[in-house]
Amino acid sequence: MRRALALILATLLVPLAALAETPAVLIEEQVRQTLGAELPPEAMIRVRFKGATPEAAEAISAFWMDRDSGQFLANAVTETGVTHRLAGMALAVMALPVPAQRLMPGAIIGPEDIVMTELSLRRVGAFTITDPTLLEGMQVRRMLAQGRPVMTQSVMQPLVIDRGDKVSILYDDGRLVLTAPGRALDSAHRGAGLRIVNLVSNAALEGIARGPGLVEVIR
Repeated sequence: MRRALALILATLLVPLAALAETPAVLIEEQVRQTLGAELPPEAMIRVRFKGATPEAAEAISAFWMDRDSGQFLANAVTETGVTHRLAGMALAVMALPVPAQRLMPGAIIGPEDIVMTELSLRRVGAFTITDPTLLEGMQVRRMLAQGRPVMTQSVMQPLVIDRGDKVSILYDDGRLVLTAPGRALDSAHRGAGLRIVNLVSNAALEGIARGPGLVEVIR
């Protein structure tokens, strides 16, 4: 009889024990519920407590958070029914690619120029680049500061033609291929349009940069 009673008690107690979590996990759940849809799926919550906390708790019975500062107050209830007052700060962060050192305009960004770092979600704007693969191989348009987020308008596809460069003008209509020397009146990356001048006829034309020093004129 005693053995059967012990088994019944053990069965009842296991689910209760399984409910226990660390205060940090429970606070993170509350923060995600509070921020809701404004929190990107890839965002992480870093929780810092002021003072001592219980090793585990079953539930948060009350929760308040200042969205701007991240400061929070909460009541955590342990398995024994004791309520602990928790206080601290919960910061929503994202891992972002940032320059490992200052990068000047014209530089081509390589893997060694990028490091991943956690930054507050408040520093992530609509034009912030969050994927490191979108930075590698790009050319710096505006100076990039070390450790700061990179905006999409601060980088561009690498230029294959600079303004003033001598270029080879290609005309191909499928039946006839002609080439002529020219000079670029604009800078352009591969696939971009630009103005050129034919140095033989002195005529101004518009073409598409196909590669270093090569412009195709399409009619």
